[in-house]
Amino acid sequence: MSLPQAAAAELAWAEQLPKVELHVHLEGSIPLAALQQLVQKYDGAEAPNAEELAARFRYRDFPHFIETWVWKNRYLRELADFTFISRAVAEHWRAQNIRYVEAFCSPVDFHSRGLPTLKLLAAIRQGLDSVPGIVVQLVVDLVRDFGPDQGARVLEECAHARELGVIGIGIGGSEQTFPPEPWAAVYARARQLGLHTSAHAGEAAGPASIWGALDTLRVERIGHGTRAFEDPSLVAALAERQVPLEMCPLSNLRTGVVKTLREHPIVDFHRRGLLVTVNTDDPAMFGNSLAQEYALLVSELGMQRSEVLQLIRNAVDASWMPAAEKTELHAELAARH
Repeated sequence: MSLPQAAAAELAWAEQLPKVELHVHLEGSIPLAALQQLVQKYDGAEAPNAEELAARFRYRDFPHFIETWVWKNRYLRELADFTFISRAVAEHWRAQNIRYVEAFCSPVDFHSRGLPTLKLLAAIRQGLDSVPGIVVQLVVDLVRDFGPDQGARVLEECAHARELGVIGIGIGGSEQTFPPEPWAAVYARARQLGLHTSAHAGEAAGPASIWGALDTLRVERIGHGTRAFEDPSLVAALAERQVPLEMCPLSNLRTGVVKTLREHPIVDFHRRGLLVTVNTDDPAMFGNSLAQEYALLVSELGMQRSEVLQLIRNAVDASWMPAAEKTELHAELAARH
């Protein structure tokens, strides 16, 4: 992604900061060069070139983005493909000085290919563990489109995947069609199993979706939360409860949740005391990086560098990493003043 010239200095500054990602999808982070290898593997001479492949990742709206997501997943067919992409993604994150990631992955999307949940998670872990210098934990996206009954079955499998780095669950997918309330029992069971919880809400649907995630699912974090601004009482509740928001400004711009970056509520939310974090969501599909997100907050939305550092501290605090690791990262960030 090309940035305005005013952002160049901010980008250089943000790139050298230690960073944390709390809302990023593994399957949406495949570097285009790696994805092209997979497309060539399965389509051969019919595979698009690099320019044609990049052109596919421009979206009319959120449903079109979901269609493109499904198209991309056609090229993840074997367990070896997941080891391959996981290694490529982890290397890409490490190169950006991202120290810690809680990455969504969606095993249920690949059950139709005969890939069992635990074997798929093991293949992902093999790829991630081959890259030193970065910690990547997994949050299994149960995908609301498949329904809570299927989600409950995948959840029980996750209970046996703790050694593979599975620390939590979430629900992504077509939020505008599938509300959160039917998932209450699944989330209660996740808590029983000792898994952390998040839910996509306030991206493709409005405040009611966020209220449902908060009060029915009792999530620890909200994925996105962008459209909370439509309900002032919800904004006040989020500030009071200090439920972390996994906000993704450039993703919201790319999928049409906001029409311009300046319309995004992230700066207002931060300055009103909400616990805001910044994330990339699907960086390979949106052409963004975490450093670019921070650079644009400063150059385009008027944030101070001190506020960016606070957003990173928020991400450390909102993460599910052990306390000792949080202390280490906070100490490193304190040295950046």
